[in-house]
Amino acid sequence: MAHLKAGLIGLGMMGRHHARVLRELDGVELVAVADSFGDPHGVAEGLNVCASVDELIDQGIDMAVAAVPTILHEEVALKLAAAGIHCLVEKPIANDSASGRRIAAAFEAAGLVGAVGHIERFNPALQNLRARLEAGELGDVYQISTRRQGPFPARIADVGVVKDLATHDIDLTAWLTQSRFVNIFARTTHRSGREHEDMVTAIGLLDDGIITNHTVNWLSPFKERTTVVLGDRGAFVADTISADLTFFENGTFQTEWESMAAFRGVSEGSSTRFALAKREPLKMEHEAFRDAILGKSMNIVTLAEGLATLQVAEAVLESAANGASVSLFDLAI
Repeated sequence: MAHLKAGLIGLGMMGRHHARVLRELDGVELVAVADSFGDPHGVAEGLNVCASVDELIDQGIDMAVAAVPTILHEEVALKLAAAGIHCLVEKPIANDSASGRRIAAAFEAAGLVGAVGHIERFNPALQNLRARLEAGELGDVYQISTRRQGPFPARIADVGVVKDLATHDIDLTAWLTQSRFVNIFARTTHRSGREHEDMVTAIGLLDDGIITNHTVNWLSPFKERTTVVLGDRGAFVADTISADLTFFENGTFQTEWESMAAFRGVSEGSSTRFALAKREPLKMEHEAFRDAILGKSMNIVTLAEGLATLQVAEAVLESAANGASVSLFDLAI
């Protein structure tokens, strides 16, 4: 396998995991790290800690991971593109869609691989679910519901829950269904006293008629990451914390218990929890990025896809601010 020299900029909570996986990746050598605030988690392991992206570029790297705050994504990505370096940038692609468009255009013009770290696509439960949906195991898909909630992460300060967390659900919903959002209605709240929203509920419509709803917050005392896909033959439930996938089928036997029959819309069938090979999603994401650079596959979240997700997130915030649904038909995605 070809040998790629990798750099990492951003050595915070997520950066430390990227550093570990880069060191484990076949065909890739982590040769340089950078962070203007130093190395709080001790991930450099003998490497000099560069103070800027310019110093990182000077180390002669082929590829880079940008795990810096969202507001810095454009600055870092554009410098990497100008230097001819492939880049995996953490989600969201940028702070706003104008910035995201400039990043995508720069990498396309340079003929470089750019990817966005929407890691849920690499969760074994969701990958298996998508394969089953493609195989028609659920029949017609009616609705996708997601719940993503937990305690407030002190490390996030530059964006709210919509761009930080809800972008996961926007991306995975469009990816699972292979369909884009065409309309969104949302409500947000500010309960923690911070600048950005910390709770959102959104209802969406996809262009194939599937309806969606998403509950996301930083205010829950428990952590939850659940995706429910309801269709003609039952429902799939994916838990991306445990990477479990369960199918609840519509049965063929009506209940004879009168009090139960009164509120059951369909007959009750069997449930099956699938046995899945559970590889680490972050390592699978890195392997996909490496293979895209080598021309072996393109199973990455492209910059264009990352931009489309960000545009939907912006529509969520617009809807919440204006109290009206927002059409996405006219967005230049």
